[in-house]
Amino acid sequence: MAQIDPDAFNPFFSMVSVRDDLTDEEHNAILAAAGASRRFAAGKDIVTQGDRPGFSTLVVKGMTARYSTVEDGGRQITGLHIAGDFVDLHSFPLQLMDHSVTAITPCEVVTFPHQQLMHITENYPHLTRVLWLLTLLDGAIHRQWMVTKGRLTADEQMAHLFCEQFVRAQMAGLANAQSYPFPLTQAQFGDALGLSIVHTNRTLQRLRRTGALEWEDGVVEIFDWPQLRELGQFDPTYLHLEKLRR
Repeated sequence: MAQIDPDAFNPFFSMVSVRDDLTDEEHNAILAAAGASRRFAAGKDIVTQGDRPGFSTLVVKGMTARYSTVEDGGRQITGLHIAGDFVDLHSFPLQLMDHSVTAITPCEVVTFPHQQLMHITENYPHLTRVLWLLTLLDGAIHRQWMVTKGRLTADEQMAHLFCEQFVRAQMAGLANAQSYPFPLTQAQFGDALGLSIVHTNRTLQRLRRTGALEWEDGVVEIFDWPQLRELGQFDPTYLHLEKLRR
């Protein structure tokens, strides 16, 4: 197996450092637990509903989407994952995948065999809590998506998601002062918001006219962050951006 560049894990460690501090031993334990590096073309499933994977998957380059389908073939995106995110850490205890994860862009991922994750849980209690925290954060983000879909207008939902992705990209070291990569198509964006592509386009045009941001060629540029936060009723509390107390 080819050696994985340790720098590939920088977005992951950057995200973790926002909330907790790892010792050198714990840092090395993560590197030692890594299995193989894999690449996926855009549109290819990384994990498929019904799978029983023997590993969990960390995104190190690109963007992925968690999604489910209904009988008529319609697809609902239920989560977006960027470099630094585990897409299916919960498959370690749950085993059976009840949804799929697809590559939005060409992606590089690193697999973590469940046997190695078991070793971490048995030997590194603090690191185990950190990994547990990551699954809890997935749940917190999912709950917030439910709230925005149920209670916010389409314009507010869109603004909120732009805000969320900006903050998460900053945590992973993938954003600069006012811009970040957001390489979805409008159809994929609509699948995340639960909107038709026509409704998505009209909502985006209204948001652009506020002057708060621009989204072009896969990059979002924010011109007025306070205005965008207000438009999306965005409160980052659910992202838990404070250091944990041990």
